[in-house]
Amino acid sequence: MSELTPPTVPVPLSLLLEQPDLGLRQVAGPREDRPVYAVHTSEMEDPVPYLLGGEMLLSAGVHCPDTEGTGAYWDGYVSRTVEAGAAALGFGIAPVHDTVPPALAGACDLHGLPLVEVPRETTFTAVARAMWQASAERRHHELRRLTEAQQALAGAAARAHPVPAVLRQLAQRLGGWAVLFGPDGTELSAAGTRPASAVDAALPALAARLRSGRLSSASDTVAGPDGQLHLSVYGLPGPAPAGGRLALGVCAAHRDAVDGAIAGVAVVLLSLLTGARTAGAGAGRTAALVRLMLGAAPEAVAPLLLASGRDPRSPAGDAASGERGATSRTATGSSEENGGPVVWTVVRGRRRGRARAGEALWAAELAAGLRTSLIDVDGDELSALVPGAEPVTAQAGWTLGAGSPVPADELARGEAGAERALRRALAERAPLVRHRDDTAAGVDSLVAPGEARALARTRLAPLTAAHALTETLRTWLSLHGSWDRTAVALGVHRNTVRQRIARAAELLEADLGDPDVRMELWFALKWLET
Repeated sequence: MSELTPPTVPVPLSLLLEQPDLGLRQVAGPREDRPVYAVHTSEMEDPVPYLLGGEMLLSAGVHCPDTEGTGAYWDGYVSRTVEAGAAALGFGIAPVHDTVPPALAGACDLHGLPLVEVPRETTFTAVARAMWQASAERRHHELRRLTEAQQALAGAAARAHPVPAVLRQLAQRLGGWAVLFGPDGTELSAAGTRPASAVDAALPALAARLRSGRLSSASDTVAGPDGQLHLSVYGLPGPAPAGGRLALGVCAAHRDAVDGAIAGVAVVLLSLLTGARTAGAGAGRTAALVRLMLGAAPEAVAPLLLASGRDPRSPAGDAASGERGATSRTATGSSEENGGPVVWTVVRGRRRGRARAGEALWAAELAAGLRTSLIDVDGDELSALVPGAEPVTAQAGWTLGAGSPVPADELARGEAGAERALRRALAERAPLVRHRDDTAAGVDSLVAPGEARALARTRLAPLTAAHALTETLRTWLSLHGSWDRTAVALGVHRNTVRQRIARAAELLEADLGDPDVRMELWFALKWLET
């Protein structure tokens, strides 16, 4: 077909043949269905200059009034029509010919052009009108399909695990298989019906073409168990790391313009969801920044900066320092710019189950779910800084503890609260526990803060040099004296908990079975950290 095919939505030839009010009938040529992009009427002997390709050419044979016609004439006419890229030839019965010339039918069979008989009662205008009505309906259907797919993909991108959700929606909308490849060609996530192994291997090979960055997409067609399968790969936009870039692969039995547009929406969404973490260097700088803000020594985080290609002594390292300083200024805030200091919520977490392939990708998902880019994933441990005081939500695959919102100069207190909340979450097997920092309200607010801290230091003085005993007592009281849950929270044996609590009771000269004593010690522990 010509590259100048009319920019319209095609209509299957079978759809026009099935309309009873037209009465069209195919009398020669191949019977497989063909897309018709337009209807064009011409009585010229040579139709080539007037066709773009994809049309149903309508003619009453005025250019050949001889009823029988010559075989040579009709052969040349049909060959030229096929050369012009016509989808079909509609021949009108009247006013010149009473029947379709046999030579014309033979030529259509020879050159593979569908020949449709247009009855006397059907005008060419009626055929054109039916074509445009069908095209408009299909256009409306395709726009609605594209709109629904866009909405579904956007909704999937807002879920807890957006990347797999987007891939599932894409596979469902295209009726095939969707897969996200890493820069090295590894399969990071996939959804839909996986094709046969031979086809499965062809898609990564197609994706490998994009690693150089010279191509943004590639496609191919391969034979599947039940017919032809269309393979497409799309490189995700954005700066590509040295090893390549992420790529979206799609395998489906059908492919049209709407399928391509739907895949394009998925490409944009996946690029937004993964672009912040794919290079790896940014992840290292972010982890270093989180650790610095939580009090880590500079020499402890320097390896992260070096591993990310940012030598602190280089100009790039200075830029990273500037970025860190800017972030710290934003965290501290100012009354003039922000109306008061900005608060942060410290989140600590522990992974449930095994780590998954494509760690950077899942870190990006976690960052999206927590609504922050300040994420530090170190093995099975997580630290995050979430700006603002909005409640942190549970994240699949992680047990989380969230501290109370604190200003930047009190991040250590927020981290301590997050640590205790995480221990409670682990002990209670809860996906998320939020630490409540309510020392400014309730019964304990009846005591002046300075006097409360002095009382706490005096009451807990025997435990000053025994941090393990203090933390065990705090955890044990927060879990209502449960030996098992305290052991889980601290990661020690329950007998160790019993020994520590017994030793704490001995040093404090207190009966920990007395609820009044427990309440007194609980308030003392809270006052001690304020």
